[in-house]
Amino acid sequence: MTIQEYFELVFTDYTLRTITLGTAVLGAICGMLGSFAVLRKQSLLGDAISHAALPGIAIAFLLTGTKDSNLLLIGALVSGLVGTYWIRGMISKTHLKTDTALGLILSIFFGFGMLLLTFIQKQPNANQAGLDKYLFGQAATLVESDVRLMVIVTAISLFILLLFWKEFKILLFDAEFTQTLGFNTKFIDILITFFIVLAIVLGLQTVGVVLMSAMLLAPAAAARQWTNSLAMMILLAAIFGAFSGVVGTAISASQDNLSTGPVIVLVAAVFVFFSFVFSPGRGLLFREIRFRQNRRDLELKKTLQFMYSIAKNHKDISHPHTVRILNDFRGFTRGTLRKLEKKNWIEIHGQNWSLTTKGYETAENLYNQQKPHD
Repeated sequence: MTIQEYFELVFTDYTLRTITLGTAVLGAICGMLGSFAVLRKQSLLGDAISHAALPGIAIAFLLTGTKDSNLLLIGALVSGLVGTYWIRGMISKTHLKTDTALGLILSIFFGFGMLLLTFIQKQPNANQAGLDKYLFGQAATLVESDVRLMVIVTAISLFILLLFWKEFKILLFDAEFTQTLGFNTKFIDILITFFIVLAIVLGLQTVGVVLMSAMLLAPAAAARQWTNSLAMMILLAAIFGAFSGVVGTAISASQDNLSTGPVIVLVAAVFVFFSFVFSPGRGLLFREIRFRQNRRDLELKKTLQFMYSIAKNHKDISHPHTVRILNDFRGFTRGTLRKLEKKNWIEIHGQNWSLTTKGYETAENLYNQQKPHD
């Protein structure tokens, strides 16, 4: 099946429509909430929480004996919240830094989860098969109830975001100032973290424990390159995330033996790469263009200043000077003369040049700006 055939069938085929809608909604909520993790410099938090959720899935299965996705996700949510609480406690009550606490919780919880999965695999109960889908995700298992849950959580997250918009915005950019205004910063911080955990847990079934942090961070990182506005960043991140989910699902469905989760993450990575290179404000390409332009402007101004140092010794600023006098000046080229003439800073007459009034005044201003002040 080609990608074109996929999009033709997505409106008529129940399974394809469910999976596509589910990955789109997941991408949108991950992009929206991932923006807060990126701006708060908590990028590793998503990785730690997703790995911390694994033992909760295993324990929920051991307690219930069923593979009901809702029960397993509740176990993942509880385990993720416990891991988050431990991270916050280690940071606030010990001398450990944030990255150390995140690394410890990630490795300890993930190791414990893998131990439990190994134990479950050796049990005679046939229901244990399939739990490993939470490691790398399996979007094909999404059903309508899963998508409905994602939509509900996304709607609630959006409502809370709008309700506490002012508090979230102030906390992101100046936590101490937020506290002096009388806001309960601890409650706001916990609220943001809770919804990030919730988004991660929702994505485990689709993307998996290993790749969930990329789904959370990639759309937000791409959106950050395009804007300085928080509202616009959240909107762009949601669009990038949703588009990554739809396109990734289409690509994986059009090819045999392609897992949906990894393909979605790779599509999101393309957004990140494109944004890092081509965004006008922060992109590497435009940054290099600006750097080269600034360097050329600096060379022009240095040449103009050198000409000024020659011309100011004459009463008549339009006194012609030979071009050969510039040959020993570092950075001088014939192209430099043409650019100076194009800016109307000099006039060229055969092998001679002379400063214009505009060029003389510009060079004099540059000289006065660089002259040390008493």
